[in-house]
Amino acid sequence: MEFSHLPVMAKEAVRYLGLRPGGVYVDGTAGGGGHLLEILKAEREAAVIGIDRDADALKAAAKAIEAEGCKDRVTLVKGNFRDIKQTLERLGVKEVDGILLDIGVSSFQFDAPERGFSFRFDSRLDMRMDQTQGQSAYDLVNGLDKQELARIFKIYGEERFAEKIAGAIVRVRETKPVETTGELAEVAAGAVPKRFHEKGQHPATRIFQALRIAVNDELEGLKQGLSGGYASLKSGGRLVVISFHSLEDRIVKENFRYLALDCVCPPRFPACVCGKKAGARILTPRPVTAADDEIRANPRARSAKLRAMEKL
Repeated sequence: MEFSHLPVMAKEAVRYLGLRPGGVYVDGTAGGGGHLLEILKAEREAAVIGIDRDADALKAAAKAIEAEGCKDRVTLVKGNFRDIKQTLERLGVKEVDGILLDIGVSSFQFDAPERGFSFRFDSRLDMRMDQTQGQSAYDLVNGLDKQELARIFKIYGEERFAEKIAGAIVRVRETKPVETTGELAEVAAGAVPKRFHEKGQHPATRIFQALRIAVNDELEGLKQGLSGGYASLKSGGRLVVISFHSLEDRIVKENFRYLALDCVCPPRFPACVCGKKAGARILTPRPVTAADDEIRANPRARSAKLRAMEKL
């Protein structure tokens, strides 16, 4: 199927990047090129480096860029935004004017049955954003013990029935592996008491989220990407992050808050001994959310939160 992804809060992201003529910007999650193209259209003298770990995404981005006639201002790189500093160094780029990270899974990845992200299709469990690397969801579901599965479901999915679902998976595995998204969704639904099935949300939703995060090491990758991204910014450069669930948003919020602090000594200390100085200015005291008309057009924008900061 054709790669497609509606960029969430594209206008807001561009506004908070504070584009400058001749500036160099990084789209660390290039996807199909949606946000990247918005940057190029908004500032005709800007150059963009697009990074993505998904080969299908990069092919789609290249096609979109070609159609817009602006490939001379774009460099596409297959990689993970967690390694953003090293990627830029390999390109000979020391500092950039702005970085955008859209942490959400693309519409294509959710909607392509062969990628194994969604229980809307009964396909083999996978969930890898880069299908050439790492363990798949199938490997985790059928290889981890009950305690580790429950830990993943509880921490990454905030699933109250984590242990029940993990136990049900282990019991099924005694007969045969849990091979498909449909099989896993059925096991999860059967483990959650009927009275706790939420209207409008499948009982397996949280464990699918949890597995995706674990398979792609998303939270640790986000922490590394924020650190490397900040280090790669010029003074006055901006970092804009769009996240889609509370775990991600909490990491971004705490990272920005720490960077903006002048001192991290305990309140009981009579004087500062840490020597820390503020290294950033927070541009979004509260997260920016999608407008109602965007949510109507793209329901997945409902959970998006945008935060931005400027390096001092």
